[in-house]
Amino acid sequence: MKLALAIGMLASIVVMGVGLYVTDFTAYLGNNPSTCNNCHVMDAVYEGWYHSGHKIWANCNDCHTPHALIPKYLVKAQSGYHHVTAFVFRNIPDAIRAKEESRHIVQENCIRCHQQTVSDIIEVETPFDRYCYDCHRTIAHGPRGISILPYQDKEKSQ
Repeated sequence: MKLALAIGMLASIVVMGVGLYVTDFTAYLGNNPSTCNNCHVMDAVYEGWYHSGHKIWANCNDCHTPHALIPKYLVKAQSGYHHVTAFVFRNIPDAIRAKEESRHIVQENCIRCHQQTVSDIIEVETPFDRYCYDCHRTIAHGPRGISILPYQDKEKSQ
């Protein structure tokens, strides 16, 4: 019984290790935007960002994940889980939209980066009832639905 359990655990570890190696799992732990573009459904979003003014200032994680270490990787793990299950079960939406939690993270990061610019707006006692991207939606990714595909970025992003 112990031998069978040990063999089963070893086989599971080997399968997981091979799976992690084949999928280049460690790339998803970094900040390289081209990793986010590994999935074809992200092509238009990546292209929009690549040709936007935000490219020189921010990568995907700067806007879409918290900046504290542990919350960042918790969000990355949760997002990764949702992405993998969507692909495995072929439940990929035609239009990808941020979940409410993601919208809050993006909003916090907009304010963090543009704190000086928005300080007057934030300090006013009127309700701050909209997200920054409600009005500035095209800034980071360009207009929705527009893609210049089949353009492919051949250079390595930093």
